[in-house]
Amino acid sequence: MPQAQDTAIDVRGLTKRFGDRVAVDHVDITMPRGQVWGFLGPNGSGKTTTIRMLCGLLRADEGSGTCLGYDIIRQSRQIKRDVGYMTQKFSYWEDLTIRENLEFVANLYGIPKRKTVVDRTLEDLGLTSRQKQLAGTLSGGWKQRLALAACTLHSPKMLMLDEPTAGVDPQARRDFWDQIHRLSSQGLTVLVSTHYMDEAERCDQIVYIAYGKLMTQGRVDDIITQSGLYTFIAEGAGVRDLMERLRGKPGAEHVAYFGNALHVSGSDLSALQSLIAAEGRAPGVAWRQERPNLEDVFIHLMGKSGGGQ
Repeated sequence: MPQAQDTAIDVRGLTKRFGDRVAVDHVDITMPRGQVWGFLGPNGSGKTTTIRMLCGLLRADEGSGTCLGYDIIRQSRQIKRDVGYMTQKFSYWEDLTIRENLEFVANLYGIPKRKTVVDRTLEDLGLTSRQKQLAGTLSGGWKQRLALAACTLHSPKMLMLDEPTAGVDPQARRDFWDQIHRLSSQGLTVLVSTHYMDEAERCDQIVYIAYGKLMTQGRVDDIITQSGLYTFIAEGAGVRDLMERLRGKPGAEHVAYFGNALHVSGSDLSALQSLIAAEGRAPGVAWRQERPNLEDVFIHLMGKSGGGQ
């Protein structure tokens, strides 16, 4: 067994190819134990492939490092034993009840005192009252909760959750994140891939990967500060008319409509100010400068990666 370490994941040069396509391109990740990390990036960016290499389900073509102190190349069996992995798609048995699903998983892991463990897990995840319900009749939020129960049943040291909240309602997402932070407070390390910016901001730190390449990692506030972006926000009845007028002009590296406001961002403050003064005037529109948000930064990173507009 490896000795206790401060890092849950420490990998260098992680690379995976499928034929001529490089899905993950020399990615380095260092992730402390006991934290919640968000793993972000556009579709096809390599997030799922990276997660599968980290948890021992897929062998890296290049690179080295450890997960939970085990070598990711030579000790994948030990990693799989100590990690709970939740896939994007619900992967349990819809013709079994919640309890039957958990009992089946407990048998697969050879868990001793299985009834006691299943009872405790049902209670911890708020599933006791529904334990006799067929999994196939559950809503997306309850299926998600069953899947989380199943991947924590064997008391893993780390959870890797691949877009676990996709397609569920806002209340179910909030309840799920409450469970994530409860588990983290008990010492569990959690890596969650997500497309939602509000979920990213719930994480201790984030990793952003785009088209196989690691773009940034760290605390949300630090990533925003280090981006070097400036953002101006326009609100008012005529704000939509400004989008095409400003897009592509010098100084406006990114122009996007969020909610009822137009966000215009760039790394050259004076050029951005000059553009807004010259082209941003419209009846009923008011401008203000604000600190960039995480979505502004990620649009900027996508542009740098070659995936932006």
